[in-house]
Amino acid sequence: MINTTILSIFIGIGGMFGWGLYDFLGGFFAKQIGPFKSLFWSQLTGFFSLLFLSFFLISSLNISILLIILCWIAAIIYASGYLFFFRGFEIGNISIVAATMNLWAVFTMIFAYLFMGQRLSPTQTVGVMMIIVGATLASIRWDELNNQIFQLSAGVRETVIGAFLFGIFWNISEIISEEMGWLLTTLSVKSGIILFLLLFSFLVKRDVGMSNSSIRTKTIVSLMGIIEASAVALVNYGLTIGDAILITPIASALSIVTITLAMIFLREKVTRLQGSGMILAVAGIVMTAF
Repeated sequence: MINTTILSIFIGIGGMFGWGLYDFLGGFFAKQIGPFKSLFWSQLTGFFSLLFLSFFLISSLNISILLIILCWIAAIIYASGYLFFFRGFEIGNISIVAATMNLWAVFTMIFAYLFMGQRLSPTQTVGVMMIIVGATLASIRWDELNNQIFQLSAGVRETVIGAFLFGIFWNISEIISEEMGWLLTTLSVKSGIILFLLLFSFLVKRDVGMSNSSIRTKTIVSLMGIIEASAVALVNYGLTIGDAILITPIASALSIVTITLAMIFLREKVTRLQGSGMILAVAGIVMTAF
């Protein structure tokens, strides 16, 4: 039998690649069709892919009222977090926004420490500090300081809000996953996300149609949803065998994938200091896994 720690590492790596690819594609299409449509249609596709899987793997639907309420809360928090995150992608540099989003691992561990009774090792504490410093270096427009103007890079403010919401979400998701199992938790939260986004679009009169989008765009956005749903399901499974304070920092190394893809395919440029901040943040994430 595979050691639980080793299995958690592999699950975290799977989440890293899944989310990294999803965030890169999400950032690209947030600029093309807007963050709301990108999020809604990818989440809808992810929901249906999990619904299909549930027919084969879920045998019981015995869910308490409390868990249903928690699932709804988690869905609203997760959807809101991604709306802020994709908004950051829409107006900002994908590499910088992805580096800043590393803060979600910090928020997750802080909430796990304060409310879940989980503790960090000395190495993990150093890693958290590295993430904070690295994200700060990556997110500030240092060239403006020469003109005595202190300004955050575009999209950073929205991304920090998203990271804070994700930190709350993953602690709630751990509670739900331990009671309901990884697949039912993921499916329940996805259904809540879809309903929340539909209600939100109705209230603000936001169009969610993609009739004017190309077949290629529709196909890739759909593929995004399947990739993200797989990553969330993997991490939720990991939460049933381990602690959020360990698993989520490993998965949060997704910024490595997102930033690398943005620099290769979109030719995005960052300053040396911002690049150093990204490297420091990623190194911090690696340290939190030990």
